[in-house]
Amino acid sequence: MAAPSKSQSIRVGKFLASEHGPTRLISTGSMATIYQLKPRFQALLRPLSSRLVRSGVTANGITIAAIALSLISGAVVIAASDHPALLLVIPPTLLLRMALNALDGMIAREFKQSSRSGALMNELGDVISDTAMYLPFGLLPGVQPLLLALTVLLGVISEMAGVVAVQIGADRRYDGPLGKSDRAFAFGLLALLLGLGIPAGEWFSIVLAGLCLLATMTVVTRSRAALITR
Repeated sequence: MAAPSKSQSIRVGKFLASEHGPTRLISTGSMATIYQLKPRFQALLRPLSSRLVRSGVTANGITIAAIALSLISGAVVIAASDHPALLLVIPPTLLLRMALNALDGMIAREFKQSSRSGALMNELGDVISDTAMYLPFGLLPGVQPLLLALTVLLGVISEMAGVVAVQIGADRRYDGPLGKSDRAFAFGLLALLLGLGIPAGEWFSIVLAGLCLLATMTVVTRSRAALITR
């Protein structure tokens, strides 16, 4: 097997350096996102990360747990078609998933567990988890399944735009206005409203259309940022 070129090594290095961790946002044209609160969230979780490592928990193990949690949550959303109150477990579950995502990053970065497999698992895991949790919302009464599927697809494309930035020599992009954490907040709020007995209808479609617009803006913002930063 041929040795990796210098440019390939640089790209891999940037990918691993940004694995699970914050990166700078461009100062011109960047939009606010919940992701910018991640350092504070991680600070709250840092004592827990140390205890987990002492107990033998690994960053990859936490990533796998987050994926499993998302798959189970997707099954709960499917079951909520007949029992809407089940959706009330989704908001705290999303918060737990955000905590797991923050923890695996801290452990990988601060306890020297960063690896190519970890970076790959993290990026694929995020897309798999989002799809598993959000796509089943299309099965709920009153939800337009095609519009919901488009919302999920645009979310996947926005994450791809962030990852592809590394391929052209830029940092992994996490720009808004609709990053992973923002999507989690939006779907958590929707789940809360539906779980409280508010039926999905035209308002739900309007919200999804808004999310599609924000996701499209995110793709553009991340792509522009990748092209103008090094």
